[in-house]
Amino acid sequence: MVEWLESLPVAITVSDKAGNIIEMNAHSQQVFQKYGGKQLIGKHLYPCHQSDSIAKMETMLSQGSANIYTIEKHGKKKLIFQAPWFKEGEAGGLVEISMVLPEDMPHYVRD
Repeated sequence: MVEWLESLPVAITVSDKAGNIIEMNAHSQQVFQKYGGKQLIGKHLYPCHQSDSIAKMETMLSQGSANIYTIEKHGKKKLIFQAPWFKEGEAGGLVEISMVLPEDMPHYVRD
């Protein structure tokens, strides 16, 4: 993984088109430590997900669409961004970026 991505305070997890995890930055490894952390690289995504999540992943890969939502976990609100990455015009796999959102995050409208 590119060096500066390692120090970002966001979790970045990347899979190939077959659903195998191919990259995790340090923050992602920490977030998923109880599931194996860095040892998840090379493992398949699907066993860790329910059927509706697997269907969303397959849709993202086939349609090139993104899945973006927020969650609350351990009292912290997080933004989850999941989308395909592309190689030579075709989906090469998926990337998930997860970040904690501040409670008092400002919102600006810029038209």
